[in-house]
Amino acid sequence: MEYKVFLYSESIFSSIFLNGGKIDPERLEDQLNKLGADGWEVVAMQRENRRTFLFWSREAFIFILKRDKR
Repeated sequence: MEYKVFLYSESIFSSIFLNGGKIDPERLEDQLNKLGADGWEVVAMQRENRRTFLFWSREAFIFILKRDKR
């Protein structure tokens, strides 16, 4: 078994200029589908706000994936 950590976050531009933009669900879905096609399976997910520069933060999702060793 092997594990992978995948970090998905909103862009810095949307965080700074749009005061916390939104996660693009289609882009996230595409990323997860590509990983799934390679045999990765999501086993856990955590949402967090990550500090960016001095005053801004941005939303991020941390995925833990696993697959059988190849």
